[in-house]
Amino acid sequence: MPRDPYGEQLVGWEKAVAIETRGRASGRAVVAAVGFVDEPDGSLLVAAGDPGAHWAANLRAEPRCVARIGALERTYVAEELDGAGKARAITELILKYGTPAERLGAGPAFRLRLMSPA
Repeated sequence: MPRDPYGEQLVGWEKAVAIETRGRASGRAVVAAVGFVDEPDGSLLVAAGDPGAHWAANLRAEPRCVARIGALERTYVAEELDGAGKARAITELILKYGTPAERLGAGPAFRLRLMSPA
């Protein structure tokens, strides 16, 4: 699998989250580095700037994912947001990252809920 050195660096600096999903057609692990907002309950808000983003389509097909920020890796379940929840996620991401994030309204947004240990 090709690596994204820039994305990996941002994840290492805790400026992005590496989300590992299962390819909906291939079944293989796929990793994408995306912007995120930490929530007080431990969940993460993420959004795609492109409606066709593969990582987002993979989360729709299989909501369970592994996310890594820095060296901390955890398992989450994605919940797609709409309406006020999506608007809030987009607003928070734009406030955190600035104008380069302004395309975010075009794609889906998700809350990644931390899975409880079994």
